[in-house]
Amino acid sequence: MIHMENVVKRYGELVALDHLNLDIREGEVFGLLGPNGSGKTTAMNCLLALLKYDKGSITVFGQEMRPDSYELKRQIGVVPQEVAVFDQMTVQENIDYFCGLYVKDKTRRKEYTEEAIRFAGLEDYRKMLPRKLSGGLLRRLNIACGIAHQPRLVILDEPTVAVDPQSRNRILEGILELNRKGSTIIYTSHYMEEVEQICSRIVILDHGRSIASGTTEELKRMIRTAETILIEGIVLSPEQLSGIQALKHVFQVDYDRGTLHLTVKCTSATHNLIRLLHFLEEEGVSFGQVYSQLPTLNDVFLEITGKELRD
Repeated sequence: MIHMENVVKRYGELVALDHLNLDIREGEVFGLLGPNGSGKTTAMNCLLALLKYDKGSITVFGQEMRPDSYELKRQIGVVPQEVAVFDQMTVQENIDYFCGLYVKDKTRRKEYTEEAIRFAGLEDYRKMLPRKLSGGLLRRLNIACGIAHQPRLVILDEPTVAVDPQSRNRILEGILELNRKGSTIIYTSHYMEEVEQICSRIVILDHGRSIASGTTEELKRMIRTAETILIEGIVLSPEQLSGIQALKHVFQVDYDRGTLHLTVKCTSATHNLIRLLHFLEEEGVSFGQVYSQLPTLNDVFLEITGKELRD
């Protein structure tokens, strides 16, 4: 559905996209991740022909995307991170207006507007002004305005920022429902658990390049961390920490003397936890709670980029 080949975008000396290659297949929920400044926003703006790129090619639905590709753009819905609605219009008027930018037939536009209101769960708020809505409802209105014309491709940029858990779940369920109805989704988020929950494939960008791609499980197999052991309330000497570091399959040990928390990262092997507990028993070390965790998408991101994913 989308093919970006060797796309280069420069801002003076800064290379925002460095021969970026991306392929997004029809029917995917495609996660686009990267630290701030990695090129995500630039890539999406180039995809939409809102930015002119220096080299490369971009095709959408098999056609070259240009600034005047209006027929292509009618098949795309964009939900920006910043809420973009009119404060002087009601919920229903906002959705009707944005739908009308793409759908000229009044009967069909009315049907689509009603479907978007139902989809976003805004039936009881249709006559309210946006400033009267909670943060979660305002986000749902933002999504309804972006998808009311029933696009083939939906781009969602941080759609759950600063919303309550109930609204977040409603939004994620809605995204999956859009996908089941036939829309291909491009999804960016700083919440790794959301990406794990809904994305069928993920690409991680850094310095304008794709540095890793695959399903969640495929990405997890790319990293060294296979198990993370957390122990609370433990007092350790420097010699004991060195002993833990020397254990088989242990490659990273972090100890916070202030909180008495120990974090041990291990490569793939059986009995990592048993070996660690046996060592502590031999050393006569007491401790509190013990947790063993399989790798998460956040572990993948940190190991591959070396950076925290932050807003």
